[in-house]
Amino acid sequence: MSVSDSDEEVYNERTALVQSENPAVQSYQPESDLRDTPTRRKACGKRAATAATDSDSADGGGGLDPEGEDEELTLKYGAKHVIMLFIPVTLCMVVVVATIKSVNFYSEKTNQQLIYTPFTENTSSVGQRLLNSGLNTIIMISVIVVMTIFLVVLYKYRCYKFIHGWLILSSLMLLFWFSFMYLGEVFKTYNVAVDYPTVAMVIWNFGAVGMICIHWKGPLQLQQAYLILISALMALVFIKYLPEWSAWLILGAISIYDLVAVLSPKGPLRMLVETAQERNEPIFPALIYSSAMMWTVGMAGPLGPSGLMEGSRSETDEEADQSDRRVEPQNQRRQSRRIPEEELEEDRGVKLGLGDFIFYSVLVGKAAATGGDWNTTIGCFVAILIGLCLTLLLLAIFKKALPALPISITFGLVFYFSTDFLVQPFMDHLANHQFYI
Repeated sequence: MSVSDSDEEVYNERTALVQSENPAVQSYQPESDLRDTPTRRKACGKRAATAATDSDSADGGGGLDPEGEDEELTLKYGAKHVIMLFIPVTLCMVVVVATIKSVNFYSEKTNQQLIYTPFTENTSSVGQRLLNSGLNTIIMISVIVVMTIFLVVLYKYRCYKFIHGWLILSSLMLLFWFSFMYLGEVFKTYNVAVDYPTVAMVIWNFGAVGMICIHWKGPLQLQQAYLILISALMALVFIKYLPEWSAWLILGAISIYDLVAVLSPKGPLRMLVETAQERNEPIFPALIYSSAMMWTVGMAGPLGPSGLMEGSRSETDEEADQSDRRVEPQNQRRQSRRIPEEELEEDRGVKLGLGDFIFYSVLVGKAAATGGDWNTTIGCFVAILIGLCLTLLLLAIFKKALPALPISITFGLVFYFSTDFLVQPFMDHLANHQFYI
């Protein structure tokens, strides 16, 4: 009798330290309990099955089959991610259009051109201008193809340091040089007097925070904001220095190339995506906009046992050991619930290349700069969003990587030329004759 009393006292002392909400694992079990464990597990299994059957019958005769669950998730997350991609695409195009309408520097014609478009369009002959724009398009697309293949080869042979250096240099140029040009033109337009030390301080802080958020760690919204800004800055440079006819031909050609590069079996972009999926690695965040978290390692998570133990140094060794055994299973259960949810959200996130942001904004910006009419600009804007919505619908159906440029760019070009050559003259004719519809 004395042995059992002592055992009960030890058992009560251990359980007395545990809160009633989170019971600890029992360290003492009678032999009868050990022998009855399989029987009790079977009984629990039967009760759980009976409860599941009752709940199914209460819901109307049965639960959702796997296909129904997949359809429900497709509809839920499809609509969610349509909105999550509409917002950044809209913001990028709004920034570009607002800059084009307010800052004359990016809409003024100039004789300076990019090195990728060496042929001028300032010719009197329409045939010569068309030929020069075609040659500029061929050179531009060839450069894009070669650089894409070069990037895929580097990624295939795991030259990660070279790729990171390449992307860091590009980000440095965008965040420091292009932002300095943009800020200077905005100050000139609005006649704001700012000294160079202040501008240098602003550009340094803006660029340094952007480099940290894009290439290392940072809040998701801040990272997405920087990706939108650098896409808008790159689009403004293309709008400024691409000749008019060459820009429209490049937009049509880049959509065809995007279709081939993503869907063909040996397309470079398809090979890049398949290689990343085989290695279970994310594509570089400087190239991809994601509606979900791009990284999970190093984020703030639940504190482990060591973190809780460092805050309670007055405990005895025995109490610390007991609290260690008590906290560890609970943290393991919490982490096992949280980590799959984060991974699931990352997998469900829709990713869109920054090149898509850039060329969407180039199309709308060119429409705002050359057309000069809000009907044309809004028509191109709506066309791009409709094309993006159809692309996401096809993505939910086929469940594989799809090109985002062809449908949106095609709709945008059709809306631009139809609005510029049909709708705008019709509206001007109605306004001149004072007809109201």
